[in-house]
Amino acid sequence: MVDPVVAGSGWGVLHLFFSVDRDRATADPGGAARVLGAVADFADEDHQVLAFVVLGHKADLGLLALGPDLARLQRLQQALAAAPLRAEWSYVSLTEASEYTTTEDDERARLAAEEQVTDPVEIEARLSAWRDRMAHYREQRLHPRLPMKRTICFYPMSKRRSGDDNWFALPFADRKALMAGHARVGRTYAGRVLQLITGSTGIDDWEWGVTLLADDPAALKEIVYEMRFDEVSARYAEFGPFVTGLVLEPAEALRRVGLSP
Repeated sequence: MVDPVVAGSGWGVLHLFFSVDRDRATADPGGAARVLGAVADFADEDHQVLAFVVLGHKADLGLLALGPDLARLQRLQQALAAAPLRAEWSYVSLTEASEYTTTEDDERARLAAEEQVTDPVEIEARLSAWRDRMAHYREQRLHPRLPMKRTICFYPMSKRRSGDDNWFALPFADRKALMAGHARVGRTYAGRVLQLITGSTGIDDWEWGVTLLADDPAALKEIVYEMRFDEVSARYAEFGPFVTGLVLEPAEALRRVGLSP
């Protein structure tokens, strides 16, 4: 067995996109079983896979795999090479907690300025509840549990660094304020869209990967459209290709693309 490769913070995330090799699939009718076996060998309590059929011609089949052990992700990737699939694209990233997350001092100042809470006992009670919420939020960012929503959209993105629109030349306080406004837009879609933002700086070609999961495909369009009017996107964002698909159980996804068990 290969020794596990575990990041100091966050889990590995691997987006894989394939087309079906029809000639190999005809010659190897057991191809679907190979995929299902690879997925079953990979999955456990922490290592998760979502399968989806891709809309459009960028790929036939997509897999979103994540978990703590990057070596295990690589074994899944290698096992899938034995199936009648052609790799079309892939993306590697890590789950991460945002560096712009509200701090306890931020929340204390907000309570005083916005809610006029100054009593030390009430402040501590409010902060205790806030700490619980933030611990849950951080856990969800670093160690997400992926729901079976009906549709998925994935795209990579980077922050612009040209002329007056250089994100990385802005002071941290300015970037944090801008991201707070960006996050407020995202929170209006809570319950409709699950947003998985993963970091890929130094790991893949872009700086972040964005995975959106929703039962209503219109919500995927709406959240991206609305966020593009926010200054963080309007001035500072560069987007890569978008891939959209229908999330299914692995066996059904394979059947939809012509690989029956």
